[in-house]
Amino acid sequence: MGLIYSAVAGLVVGFLARALARGEGSMGLFKTMCLGIGGGFVAGLLGRLVGWYAPGEGAGIIASVLGAMFVLWASHRLKARA
Repeated sequence: MGLIYSAVAGLVVGFLARALARGEGSMGLFKTMCLGIGGGFVAGLLGRLVGWYAPGEGAGIIASVLGAMFVLWASHRLKARA
């Protein structure tokens, strides 16, 4: 059940990040879900480094969306360099 929850939460976070971030870029459902899951991972990692989250505690929805927006920005920057 945790895997399904992560997939649905990642999809929601990915959609929110894509809606709030500027720029062109069409993604399918799978890439949007991976974006959201990656954003949650980045937010959780940074939150644990700063001390906001305890080990094993997940990041919140706002932090996950911000993390996904960072992942989206970084991927656009990497594509622009190539």
